[in-house]
Amino acid sequence: MTQNSEHTPAPADVDPQVAEIAEEIVTEEAVETAPEQTFADFGVHPAIVQALEARGIVHPFPIQAMTLPVALGGHDIIGQAKTGTGKTLGFGIPALQRAIGPGEPGWDKLEAKGSAGAPQALIVAPTRELAVQVAGDLTAAAAQRPLRIATIYGGRAYEPQIEELQRGVEVVVGTPGRLIDLMRQRHLRLDLVNTVVLDEADEMLDLGFLPDVETLLGAVPAVRQTMLFSATMPGPVVAMARRYMTQPTHIRAADPEDEGLTKKDIRQLVYRAHHMDKDELVARALQAEGRGRTIIFTRTKRTAARVADELTARGFAAGALHGDLGQGAREQALRAFRNGKVDILVATDVAARGIDVDDVTHVFNFQAPEDEKTYVHRVGRTGRAGNKGVAVTLVDWEDMPRWSLIDKALGLGQPEPQETYSSSPHLFADLGIPKGTKGRLPKEKRVLEGLEGEVLEDLGGPESAPRGRGGRTRDGERDGGRGGRGGRGERGSRGGRGGRSRDDERGGRDGGRGGRGERAGREGGRGRDAEQSPARGEEAGESKGRGRGGERAGREGGRGESTGRGRGGRSGESRTRGESRTEASEARAKQPVAGVERTEARMAERAEARAEARRRRGGRTRTRRRNGEVVDG
Repeated sequence: MTQNSEHTPAPADVDPQVAEIAEEIVTEEAVETAPEQTFADFGVHPAIVQALEARGIVHPFPIQAMTLPVALGGHDIIGQAKTGTGKTLGFGIPALQRAIGPGEPGWDKLEAKGSAGAPQALIVAPTRELAVQVAGDLTAAAAQRPLRIATIYGGRAYEPQIEELQRGVEVVVGTPGRLIDLMRQRHLRLDLVNTVVLDEADEMLDLGFLPDVETLLGAVPAVRQTMLFSATMPGPVVAMARRYMTQPTHIRAADPEDEGLTKKDIRQLVYRAHHMDKDELVARALQAEGRGRTIIFTRTKRTAARVADELTARGFAAGALHGDLGQGAREQALRAFRNGKVDILVATDVAARGIDVDDVTHVFNFQAPEDEKTYVHRVGRTGRAGNKGVAVTLVDWEDMPRWSLIDKALGLGQPEPQETYSSSPHLFADLGIPKGTKGRLPKEKRVLEGLEGEVLEDLGGPESAPRGRGGRTRDGERDGGRGGRGGRGERGSRGGRGGRSRDDERGGRDGGRGGRGERAGREGGRGRDAEQSPARGEEAGESKGRGRGGERAGREGGRGESTGRGRGGRSGESRTRGESRTEASEARAKQPVAGVERTEARMAERAEARAEARRRRGGRTRTRRRNGEVVDG
């Protein structure tokens, strides 16, 4: 394979700003390719070639064939290619090639400098799932080399990741947030990195990670190789490339026979469907002939959970993947999907970025996507690695204006989708659904294990630990913290500052006026133990101080006994006052009565207290006035 030594003129459709900062423009026309070329022909390390051949990967894809000669030469690269075209090995092989593992030539020099075990390559991905997928591909490619690859992302406990970094790694793949956390804690060294890769840079921009990426780029050495891959090149990404890259080569992988923004291997069907008929329509479409693994995209987390539950109730092996799930549940769903325990994955857009499964045959857009970029990423989950795929989009009546803009931007030629119902003949004909198919999977076809076939791991991350003071989760919901005012408790207790419940679909609050601590039976408020947390509310037991907290017996939210320190009352004085109370008050505190009996007991206690006060005054009564009239005290 050869590359033009002279500057290749930029095609008309290349962004002028990108062409301005790019040293060269490499396109399909500028590269000589031959079907018999292998990775060895590009000078790839023999151990990497053998590892790829062991997995059946022999011939590079176009983006890999164009990227490898430039990247292996140490030049900066701006890569643009459609989803599912093999970008991972395009930047992964050069990163692995430059890294030096234990026992390899050059390792003794690193030991002499005291830099052995420090990361030599940094790969930044926008989502956890994409980071895991990239690390998996690199681990497979480096299977016959002693390179250590660490995956650093949120949702997992810090300690295992810190221990892995302390043992030494050569390649780090991670998400911006956790990478910056460990860098600031001085557990992650970036001063010896010689290769930096930014994968899906446009998605990092959409998710608001671009400032974090610039923080990481500012921490690595100025002399390095930088490779940036992005499906599109918006202005902020161009500005970042201009600032942090040195004479990059712009590589565009485009098939001359595939001029559209979406891949030609994907058959795209668009239907106008009523939202009350979508469940039945999808359930019938999922029984189409030849359907394999399927991903169903939704716009909201609530819809993803509901659709997954509905399909499971109809007999399908389905799993959900959305931001309200803990990292353990998300990885369980992905493992079950990859291992064939479930063949349907219902996912939101953010959570599904990075799902790289080659044999996904169908993609369903249960709801119209927000824009054309989201549509391209959704349908790009199918038709990968040269396979064929089907993308079905269901457009509600109210989404028609949005869809018309998406259709115009992508040039799909379907601005007015055909009105379709679950019983429409053209739906059965288009997807190859057998006649007579209903919306429930026959029992004889229910052969997959489902999510139960995969173990739900406790990863020790924030989702695994009980919530203390309320904080925001990765997707922005408040969880377990001060969630505002609660409603009335189950048995008349007054609702108070409870945290939002993870299990409540509407994010409701559970908790009454109780505490910063775990209650017996129900958890709410601010999560401190009763022995350490202030209690809120006047307590009738040993403590009389005001405070927020304390354990309550069962789910009763009234004035219970608290051993916590009072906020606004000192524990020692409170205990002394409690001991000096009358026998009736102590009996009531130890054995509280409810409802009418409690009210009568309190009235009797007040009457007794007034009588005792009269005796102390020598039988004299105190004059009180009520509405201007004298009332006997």
